[in-house]
Amino acid sequence: MPSMFNPYELFIGLRYMRAKRRNHFISFISLTSVLGVALGVTALITVLSVMNGFHKELTDRTLSMASHATVLERNENLSNWRIIAEQVESHPEVAGVAPYFRAEGMLVNDKQVSGTIIRGILPEEEIKVSEISEKIIEGELANLKPGEFGIVLGKELSRSLHVLTGSKVTLVAPQANITPAGILPRLKRFTVVGIFEVGMQEFDSALALIHLDDAQKLFRKTSPNGLRIKTTDIMRAPIISREVMKQIPGQYWIMDWTQRHANLFHALRTEKIVMFVILTLIVAVAAFNIISTLVMTVTDKQTDIAVLRTLGASPLSIMLIFMIQGTVIGVIGTILGVAGGVWLASNVEWIVQSIEQAFNVDFLNENVYYISTLPSELKWEDVTIISVVAFLFSLLSTIYPARQAANMQPAEALRYE
Repeated sequence: MPSMFNPYELFIGLRYMRAKRRNHFISFISLTSVLGVALGVTALITVLSVMNGFHKELTDRTLSMASHATVLERNENLSNWRIIAEQVESHPEVAGVAPYFRAEGMLVNDKQVSGTIIRGILPEEEIKVSEISEKIIEGELANLKPGEFGIVLGKELSRSLHVLTGSKVTLVAPQANITPAGILPRLKRFTVVGIFEVGMQEFDSALALIHLDDAQKLFRKTSPNGLRIKTTDIMRAPIISREVMKQIPGQYWIMDWTQRHANLFHALRTEKIVMFVILTLIVAVAAFNIISTLVMTVTDKQTDIAVLRTLGASPLSIMLIFMIQGTVIGVIGTILGVAGGVWLASNVEWIVQSIEQAFNVDFLNENVYYISTLPSELKWEDVTIISVVAFLFSLLSTIYPARQAANMQPAEALRYE
């Protein structure tokens, strides 16, 4: 029984990669097809790596202050939080637990007024669940002591209020005091004991930290709102949260970071998918070049096809010859594209910095953008998917020209020879 794939088909397919001396145009078209595939693959790998870098940078900055998960009670009054914290910490994949109190208020300094989110914390516990101590640029988190009414502000918030460490600010609580003089807002003077910078507008411009005891006194509460949890693996936080729920009795519920920031990360994921689809069109255009190359090759090799058919080559063998040619073009282009994409994605930050220094320009001005460098994170699963897509495009583009060659009649091809 004759084999489906014979060595002569591979030999002829590779030989047709280079046209005869009388027709170098086909060779040129083959070269442009290879370069087209390589360019598309390089662009896809580089752009997706940069998007991965921005995604990771944004995730790290967001979760440096936000908890991986949060334990809450139905009435937002976690009276027995120490017992619940011990039960939560007993889970082997929980790295830290800390209580918190959250409220909204208004900070006033002279004529400067700014709305803010007040977070009451225990400094010695907070460092277990966030990186706030590493983000302090003035003062120290440990300066938040009960009864002293100290406050730590975000950099942008302190700038809008025109305050520095040591300055006094007035915190206006939304609750009111009923006095003989009437209803008056609840006010308290705080001393700025620290300033932090996370690199996220959400935190730097609107978050203020005070001691948990001071927050409960000011807002007349007896217990924190909930517990902030840090897990050993942030990507497993949803699973760990569900397991923790089984360990704590009562009317409690847990919200993980994928739920709290669902819209943001869904938008980032959607953007990456859309960008992948758009840039894949570059590879699709290169695949059309492969079709053009094979159509011209089939036209140029009509006599050869007729001779092969006369010598006993089957239509399937003829089809395989041209499919091999087109597939080899795609494979070479994909290999070159992967090599170029991996190198470019690995060095894009250095390349951008070199261009900025050479032409004295700022692509990401630190005064405008929080991320002033171009981050890149190469993921090999992305490289694999891109390579497979490029190969499939190349393979599919060979089918039509190869079928045309297989259906060619020897008598018609040799009529005018």
